[in-house]
Amino acid sequence: MTIRRSSNDRLGILLVLAVGTFTVGTDGFVLNGLLPIIATDLHVTESVAGQLTTVFALTYAVASPLIAAFTGTWDRRWVLAGGMALFTVGMAGQALGTSFAVVAAARLLAAVGAAAFQSNAYVLAGALSSEERRGRALSTVAAGMSVSMVLGVPIGVLAGNWFGWRAVMWGIGVVAVVVAALIPLIPEVRVPAAGLRERLAVIVRPTVARVLVVTVFGTLAAFTVFVYLPVLVAPVASGAVLSWVLVGFGLGQLAGTTLTGRATDRLGPARVLAFSLTGTAVVLAVVDVAVLSLPGALLFAVLAGAFGGLLMVPQQHRLFTIAPDVPTVALGVNGSAIYVGGALGSVLGGVVLAEAGPPWVGPAGALAALAALALCVNPASRTTSPRSARTATPPVRSPR
Repeated sequence: MTIRRSSNDRLGILLVLAVGTFTVGTDGFVLNGLLPIIATDLHVTESVAGQLTTVFALTYAVASPLIAAFTGTWDRRWVLAGGMALFTVGMAGQALGTSFAVVAAARLLAAVGAAAFQSNAYVLAGALSSEERRGRALSTVAAGMSVSMVLGVPIGVLAGNWFGWRAVMWGIGVVAVVVAALIPLIPEVRVPAAGLRERLAVIVRPTVARVLVVTVFGTLAAFTVFVYLPVLVAPVASGAVLSWVLVGFGLGQLAGTTLTGRATDRLGPARVLAFSLTGTAVVLAVVDVAVLSLPGALLFAVLAGAFGGLLMVPQQHRLFTIAPDVPTVALGVNGSAIYVGGALGSVLGGVVLAEAGPPWVGPAGALAALAALALCVNPASRTTSPRSARTATPPVRSPR
Protein backbone atom coordinates (compact mmCIF):
# COMPACT_ATOMS: atom_id res chain seq x y z
CA MET A 1 0.00 0.00 0.00
CA THR A 2 1.30 3.47 -0.89
CA ILE A 3 1.30 6.27 1.66
CA ARG A 4 -0.78 9.22 0.48
CA ARG A 5 0.35 12.71 1.40
CA SER A 6 -0.51 16.17 0.07
CA SER A 7 1.77 17.67 -2.60
CA ASN A 8 3.21 20.18 -0.12
CA ASP A 9 3.89 17.46 2.45
CA ARG A 10 5.66 15.33 -0.15
CA LEU A 11 7.77 18.27 -1.27
CA GLY A 12 8.81 19.03 2.30
CA ILE A 13 9.78 15.41 2.87
CA LEU A 14 11.76 15.28 -0.37
CA LEU A 15 13.58 18.48 0.58
CA VAL A 16 14.63 17.02 3.95
CA LEU A 17 15.93 13.94 2.17
CA ALA A 18 17.71 16.13 -0.39
CA VAL A 19 19.43 18.13 2.36
CA GLY A 20 20.61 14.82 3.79
CA THR A 21 22.03 13.63 0.48
CA PHE A 22 23.63 17.08 0.09
CA THR A 23 25.44 16.57 3.40
CA VAL A 24 26.57 13.04 2.60
CA GLY A 25 27.56 14.09 -0.91
CA THR A 26 29.68 16.97 0.34
CA ASP A 27 31.67 14.61 2.54
CA GLY A 28 31.92 12.00 -0.19
CA PHE A 29 33.34 14.43 -2.75
CA VAL A 30 35.05 17.27 -0.87
CA LEU A 31 38.07 15.15 0.05
CA ASN A 32 38.89 14.82 -3.63
CA GLY A 33 39.32 18.58 -3.94
CA LEU A 34 41.42 18.63 -0.77
CA LEU A 35 43.56 15.67 -1.79
CA PRO A 36 46.91 17.52 -2.00
CA ILE A 37 46.38 19.22 1.39
CA ILE A 38 45.32 15.98 3.10
CA ALA A 39 48.22 14.05 1.59
CA THR A 40 50.70 16.61 2.90
CA ASP A 41 49.10 16.76 6.35
CA LEU A 42 48.97 12.98 6.76
CA HIS A 43 52.42 12.46 5.20
CA VAL A 44 51.28 10.17 2.39
CA THR A 45 51.27 10.39 -1.41
CA GLU A 46 48.26 11.69 -3.31
CA SER A 47 47.52 8.23 -4.72
CA VAL A 48 47.48 6.83 -1.17
CA ALA A 49 45.32 9.70 0.11
CA GLY A 50 42.90 8.92 -2.71
CA GLN A 51 42.26 5.56 -1.09
CA LEU A 52 40.27 7.34 1.61
CA THR A 53 37.59 7.40 -1.09
CA THR A 54 38.07 3.67 -1.55
CA VAL A 55 37.59 3.04 2.19
CA PHE A 56 34.37 5.06 2.21
CA ALA A 57 33.00 3.45 -0.95
CA LEU A 58 33.75 -0.17 -0.05
CA THR A 59 32.36 0.27 3.45
CA TYR A 60 29.17 1.78 2.05
CA ALA A 61 28.82 -1.05 -0.46
CA VAL A 62 29.07 -3.73 2.25
CA ALA A 63 27.11 -1.88 4.93
CA SER A 64 24.09 -0.91 2.83
CA PRO A 65 22.60 -4.40 2.31
CA LEU A 66 23.51 -5.50 5.84
CA ILE A 67 21.80 -2.48 7.40
CA ALA A 68 18.76 -2.99 5.19
CA ALA A 69 18.54 -6.66 6.18
CA PHE A 70 18.87 -6.13 9.93
CA THR A 71 16.58 -3.09 10.11
CA GLY A 72 13.95 -4.39 7.71
CA THR A 73 10.99 -4.00 10.10
CA TRP A 74 12.09 -0.69 11.61
CA ASP A 75 10.42 2.65 11.08
CA ARG A 76 12.54 4.27 8.37
CA ARG A 77 12.86 7.43 10.47
CA TRP A 78 14.91 5.56 13.07
CA VAL A 79 17.25 4.26 10.37
CA LEU A 80 17.65 7.73 8.88
CA ALA A 81 18.30 9.35 12.28
CA GLY A 82 20.69 6.63 13.42
CA GLY A 83 22.58 6.82 10.16
CA MET A 84 23.00 10.57 10.37
CA ALA A 85 24.13 10.35 14.00
CA LEU A 86 26.79 7.79 13.11
CA PHE A 87 27.82 9.91 10.13
CA THR A 88 28.31 12.90 12.46
CA VAL A 89 30.57 10.88 14.76
CA GLY A 90 32.60 9.83 11.74
CA MET A 91 33.02 13.45 10.66
CA ALA A 92 34.30 14.38 14.12
CA GLY A 93 36.75 11.46 13.97
CA GLN A 94 38.13 12.68 10.65
CA ALA A 95 38.52 16.20 11.99
CA LEU A 96 40.45 14.94 15.02
CA GLY A 97 42.50 12.19 13.31
CA THR A 98 46.25 12.78 13.18
CA SER A 99 47.27 9.79 11.04
CA PHE A 100 46.08 8.16 7.82
CA ALA A 101 44.93 5.07 9.74
CA VAL A 102 42.78 7.08 12.17
CA VAL A 103 41.23 9.19 9.42
CA ALA A 104 40.53 6.05 7.37
CA ALA A 105 38.81 4.42 10.37
CA ALA A 106 36.67 7.53 10.87
CA ARG A 107 35.70 7.51 7.20
CA LEU A 108 34.67 3.89 7.62
CA LEU A 109 32.32 4.93 10.43
CA ALA A 110 30.95 7.85 8.40
CA ALA A 111 30.35 5.51 5.47
CA VAL A 112 28.20 3.18 7.60
CA GLY A 113 26.07 6.16 8.64
CA ALA A 114 25.85 7.40 5.06
CA ALA A 115 24.73 3.96 3.89
CA ALA A 116 21.93 3.90 6.45
CA PHE A 117 20.70 7.35 5.44
CA GLN A 118 21.18 7.58 1.71
CA SER A 119 19.81 4.23 0.56
CA ASN A 120 16.67 4.81 2.62
CA ALA A 121 16.29 8.33 1.24
CA TYR A 122 15.92 6.98 -2.30
CA VAL A 123 13.59 4.22 -1.17
CA LEU A 124 11.31 6.75 0.53
CA ALA A 125 11.37 9.05 -2.49
CA GLY A 126 10.23 6.23 -4.75
CA ALA A 127 7.68 4.91 -2.27
CA LEU A 128 6.02 8.27 -1.57
CA SER A 129 5.57 9.18 -5.24
CA SER A 130 3.06 8.12 -7.87
CA GLU A 131 4.18 6.03 -10.83
CA GLU A 132 4.10 8.92 -13.29
CA ARG A 133 6.12 11.22 -11.00
CA ARG A 134 8.62 8.73 -9.60
CA GLY A 135 11.44 9.90 -11.86
CA ARG A 136 11.02 13.48 -10.67
CA ALA A 137 10.85 12.45 -7.00
CA LEU A 138 14.05 10.43 -7.32
CA SER A 139 15.77 13.29 -9.14
CA THR A 140 14.75 15.73 -6.37
CA VAL A 141 16.58 13.66 -3.77
CA ALA A 142 19.48 13.03 -6.15
CA ALA A 143 19.70 16.80 -6.68
CA GLY A 144 21.03 17.05 -3.12
CA MET A 145 24.14 15.24 -4.30
CA SER A 146 24.45 17.57 -7.28
CA VAL A 147 24.01 20.71 -5.20
CA SER A 148 26.77 19.43 -2.93
CA MET A 149 29.00 19.60 -5.99
CA VAL A 150 27.85 23.12 -6.91
CA LEU A 151 28.00 24.60 -3.41
CA GLY A 152 29.28 22.18 -0.79
CA VAL A 153 32.45 20.95 -2.50
CA PRO A 154 33.75 24.28 -3.85
CA ILE A 155 33.00 26.07 -0.58
CA GLY A 156 34.65 23.19 1.24
CA VAL A 157 37.77 23.45 -0.94
CA LEU A 158 37.97 27.21 -0.38
CA ALA A 159 37.49 26.78 3.37
CA GLY A 160 40.06 24.00 3.36
CA ASN A 161 42.63 26.27 1.75
CA TRP A 162 41.83 29.10 4.14
CA PHE A 163 41.18 27.31 7.44
CA GLY A 164 42.44 23.74 6.90
CA TRP A 165 40.68 20.59 5.80
CA ARG A 166 39.79 19.62 9.36
CA ALA A 167 37.59 22.70 9.70
CA VAL A 168 35.67 21.48 6.66
CA MET A 169 34.97 18.17 8.39
CA TRP A 170 33.61 20.01 11.44
CA GLY A 171 31.37 22.12 9.20
CA ILE A 172 29.87 19.08 7.51
CA GLY A 173 29.25 17.55 10.93
CA VAL A 174 27.26 20.62 12.00
CA VAL A 175 25.02 20.37 8.91
CA ALA A 176 24.51 16.67 9.65
CA VAL A 177 23.17 17.57 13.10
CA VAL A 178 20.66 19.95 11.49
CA VAL A 179 19.50 17.19 9.14
CA ALA A 180 19.01 14.82 12.06
CA ALA A 181 16.82 17.44 13.74
CA LEU A 182 14.61 17.64 10.63
CA ILE A 183 14.00 13.90 10.34
CA PRO A 184 10.90 13.94 12.63
CA LEU A 185 9.13 15.86 9.83
CA ILE A 186 9.10 12.64 7.81
CA PRO A 187 6.05 10.39 8.33
CA GLU A 188 6.34 6.94 9.81
CA VAL A 189 7.10 4.51 6.98
CA ARG A 190 7.78 0.79 7.06
CA VAL A 191 8.70 -1.39 4.12
CA PRO A 192 8.37 -5.16 3.78
CA ALA A 193 11.25 -6.85 5.57
CA ALA A 194 13.88 -8.50 3.37
CA GLY A 195 16.62 -10.69 4.82
CA LEU A 196 20.17 -10.92 3.58
CA ARG A 197 19.41 -14.14 1.69
CA GLU A 198 16.62 -12.41 -0.23
CA ARG A 199 18.92 -9.54 -1.09
CA LEU A 200 21.57 -11.89 -2.39
CA ALA A 201 18.89 -13.69 -4.41
CA VAL A 202 18.00 -10.41 -6.12
CA ILE A 203 21.61 -9.94 -7.23
CA VAL A 204 21.68 -13.23 -9.15
CA ARG A 205 18.59 -12.42 -11.22
CA PRO A 206 20.05 -11.99 -14.73
CA THR A 207 18.18 -8.78 -15.56
CA VAL A 208 18.96 -7.20 -12.20
CA ALA A 209 22.59 -8.32 -12.32
CA ARG A 210 23.07 -6.70 -15.71
CA VAL A 211 21.67 -3.37 -14.45
CA LEU A 212 23.95 -3.54 -11.41
CA VAL A 213 27.02 -4.20 -13.57
CA VAL A 214 26.14 -1.15 -15.66
CA THR A 215 25.95 0.87 -12.44
CA VAL A 216 29.37 -0.40 -11.34
CA PHE A 217 31.09 0.40 -14.63
CA GLY A 218 29.33 3.73 -15.09
CA THR A 219 30.35 4.89 -11.62
CA LEU A 220 33.83 3.40 -12.01
CA ALA A 221 34.35 5.52 -15.12
CA ALA A 222 33.49 8.77 -13.34
CA PHE A 223 35.46 8.06 -10.16
CA THR A 224 38.58 6.97 -12.04
CA VAL A 225 38.94 10.58 -13.17
CA PHE A 226 37.05 12.64 -10.59
CA VAL A 227 38.96 11.45 -7.51
CA TYR A 228 42.20 12.63 -9.09
CA LEU A 229 40.83 15.69 -10.88
CA PRO A 230 42.94 18.09 -8.76
CA VAL A 231 46.06 16.31 -10.02
CA LEU A 232 44.91 16.31 -13.65
CA VAL A 233 44.06 20.02 -13.74
CA ALA A 234 46.93 21.14 -11.47
CA PRO A 235 48.89 22.84 -14.31
CA VAL A 236 46.00 25.25 -15.04
CA ALA A 237 43.84 25.15 -11.87
CA SER A 238 45.10 24.83 -8.32
CA GLY A 239 44.18 26.35 -4.98
CA ALA A 240 41.20 28.68 -5.20
CA VAL A 241 41.01 28.29 -9.00
CA LEU A 242 40.37 24.58 -8.52
CA SER A 243 37.11 25.54 -6.80
CA TRP A 244 35.84 27.02 -10.07
CA VAL A 245 36.54 23.77 -11.89
CA LEU A 246 34.61 21.92 -9.19
CA VAL A 247 31.80 24.48 -9.46
CA GLY A 248 31.65 23.70 -13.17
CA PHE A 249 31.44 19.99 -12.49
CA GLY A 250 28.72 20.57 -9.92
CA LEU A 251 26.69 22.83 -12.20
CA GLY A 252 26.87 20.21 -14.92
CA GLN A 253 25.84 17.49 -12.51
CA LEU A 254 22.94 19.58 -11.23
CA ALA A 255 21.77 20.22 -14.79
CA GLY A 256 21.99 16.53 -15.64
CA THR A 257 20.20 15.45 -12.48
CA THR A 258 17.48 18.06 -12.99
CA LEU A 259 16.83 17.00 -16.57
CA THR A 260 17.09 13.25 -16.07
CA GLY A 261 13.86 12.89 -14.09
CA ARG A 262 11.60 14.36 -16.78
CA ALA A 263 13.66 12.82 -19.56
CA THR A 264 13.35 9.37 -18.00
CA ASP A 265 9.60 9.76 -17.50
CA ARG A 266 9.17 10.95 -21.09
CA LEU A 267 11.74 8.96 -23.11
CA GLY A 268 12.29 5.91 -20.94
CA PRO A 269 15.42 4.98 -18.98
CA ALA A 270 17.22 3.08 -21.77
CA ARG A 271 17.63 6.10 -24.07
CA VAL A 272 18.69 8.44 -21.28
CA LEU A 273 21.17 5.88 -19.98
CA ALA A 274 22.76 5.34 -23.40
CA PHE A 275 23.11 9.10 -23.90
CA SER A 276 24.74 9.45 -20.47
CA LEU A 277 27.32 6.73 -21.02
CA THR A 278 28.15 7.77 -24.58
CA GLY A 279 28.77 11.34 -23.51
CA THR A 280 30.83 10.24 -20.52
CA ALA A 281 33.08 8.05 -22.67
CA VAL A 282 33.71 10.84 -25.19
CA VAL A 283 34.41 13.50 -22.57
CA LEU A 284 36.78 11.34 -20.51
CA ALA A 285 38.65 10.27 -23.63
CA VAL A 286 39.63 13.88 -24.40
CA VAL A 287 40.40 15.06 -20.86
CA ASP A 288 44.14 15.34 -21.56
CA VAL A 289 43.45 17.84 -24.34
CA ALA A 290 40.85 19.70 -22.29
CA VAL A 291 43.16 20.34 -19.32
CA LEU A 292 45.75 22.13 -21.44
CA SER A 293 43.93 25.39 -20.66
CA LEU A 294 41.67 26.69 -17.92
CA PRO A 295 38.67 27.25 -20.26
CA GLY A 296 39.13 23.70 -21.55
CA ALA A 297 39.26 22.32 -18.01
CA LEU A 298 36.10 24.22 -17.10
CA LEU A 299 34.26 22.94 -20.18
CA PHE A 300 35.39 19.40 -19.45
CA ALA A 301 34.14 19.67 -15.87
CA VAL A 302 30.71 20.95 -16.93
CA LEU A 303 30.21 18.25 -19.58
CA ALA A 304 31.53 15.43 -17.39
CA GLY A 305 29.19 16.50 -14.60
CA ALA A 306 26.19 16.78 -16.93
CA PHE A 307 26.61 13.35 -18.51
CA GLY A 308 27.32 11.79 -15.11
CA GLY A 309 24.22 13.43 -13.62
CA LEU A 310 22.04 11.62 -16.16
CA LEU A 311 23.11 8.15 -14.97
CA MET A 312 21.47 7.50 -11.62
CA VAL A 313 17.74 8.02 -12.11
CA PRO A 314 17.40 5.78 -15.22
CA GLN A 315 19.13 2.97 -13.36
CA GLN A 316 16.85 3.32 -10.35
CA HIS A 317 13.82 3.49 -12.63
CA ARG A 318 14.86 0.29 -14.44
CA LEU A 319 15.13 -1.54 -11.12
CA PHE A 320 11.64 -0.46 -10.06
CA THR A 321 10.40 -2.05 -13.28
CA ILE A 322 12.37 -5.30 -13.50
CA ALA A 323 12.04 -6.13 -9.80
CA PRO A 324 8.48 -4.99 -8.98
CA ASP A 325 8.18 -7.56 -6.18
CA VAL A 326 11.25 -6.28 -4.30
CA PRO A 327 12.01 -2.76 -5.58
CA THR A 328 13.31 -1.49 -2.25
CA VAL A 329 15.75 -4.40 -2.07
CA ALA A 330 16.89 -3.78 -5.64
CA LEU A 331 17.44 -0.07 -4.96
CA GLY A 332 19.47 -0.86 -1.86
CA VAL A 333 21.67 -3.27 -3.79
CA ASN A 334 22.07 -0.65 -6.52
CA GLY A 335 23.32 1.76 -3.89
CA SER A 336 26.00 -0.78 -3.02
CA ALA A 337 26.86 -1.14 -6.71
CA ILE A 338 27.37 2.62 -6.96
CA TYR A 339 29.92 2.55 -4.19
CA VAL A 340 31.60 -0.59 -5.48
CA GLY A 341 32.10 1.32 -8.72
CA GLY A 342 33.39 4.31 -6.77
CA ALA A 343 35.87 2.15 -4.86
CA LEU A 344 37.10 0.41 -7.99
CA GLY A 345 37.36 3.74 -9.79
CA SER A 346 39.48 5.33 -7.06
CA VAL A 347 41.73 2.25 -7.02
CA LEU A 348 42.02 2.14 -10.81
CA GLY A 349 42.73 5.85 -11.03
CA GLY A 350 45.35 5.59 -8.27
CA VAL A 351 47.11 2.68 -9.95
CA VAL A 352 47.09 4.34 -13.37
CA LEU A 353 48.30 7.61 -11.86
CA ALA A 354 51.15 5.93 -10.00
CA GLU A 355 52.24 3.53 -12.75
CA ALA A 356 51.46 5.28 -16.04
CA GLY A 357 50.99 8.94 -15.13
CA PRO A 358 48.15 11.49 -15.44
CA PRO A 359 47.74 11.26 -19.26
CA TRP A 360 46.31 7.73 -18.98
CA VAL A 361 43.75 8.35 -16.24
CA GLY A 362 41.10 9.78 -18.59
CA PRO A 363 41.35 7.01 -21.20
CA ALA A 364 41.05 4.39 -18.46
CA GLY A 365 37.77 5.97 -17.32
CA ALA A 366 36.52 6.19 -20.91
CA LEU A 367 37.06 2.45 -21.41
CA ALA A 368 34.95 1.74 -18.32
CA ALA A 369 32.13 3.92 -19.70
CA LEU A 370 32.29 2.06 -23.02
CA ALA A 371 32.04 -1.26 -21.18
CA ALA A 372 28.87 -0.05 -19.44
CA LEU A 373 27.47 1.17 -22.76
CA ALA A 374 28.15 -2.20 -24.38
CA LEU A 375 26.00 -3.87 -21.73
CA CYS A 376 23.20 -1.38 -22.38
CA VAL A 377 23.07 -1.80 -26.16
CA ASN A 378 23.14 -5.60 -25.91
CA PRO A 379 19.64 -6.79 -26.91
CA ALA A 380 19.49 -9.02 -23.85
CA SER A 381 19.79 -5.95 -21.62
CA ARG A 382 16.65 -4.23 -22.88
CA THR A 383 14.66 -4.83 -19.76
CA THR A 384 12.60 -1.67 -19.92
CA SER A 385 10.71 0.42 -22.40
CA PRO A 386 9.41 3.97 -22.03
CA ARG A 387 5.96 2.62 -21.41
CA SER A 388 6.74 -0.31 -19.13
CA ALA A 389 9.11 1.82 -17.07
CA ARG A 390 6.09 3.63 -15.66
CA THR A 391 4.20 0.62 -14.39
CA ALA A 392 6.02 -0.52 -11.28
CA THR A 393 4.81 0.48 -7.85
CA PRO A 394 6.91 -0.30 -4.75
CA PRO A 395 5.10 -2.36 -2.12
CA VAL A 396 5.11 -0.07 0.90
CA ARG A 397 2.79 -0.30 3.83
CA SER A 398 1.98 2.18 6.51
CA PRO A 399 1.17 1.05 10.06
CA ARG A 400 -1.66 3.53 10.17
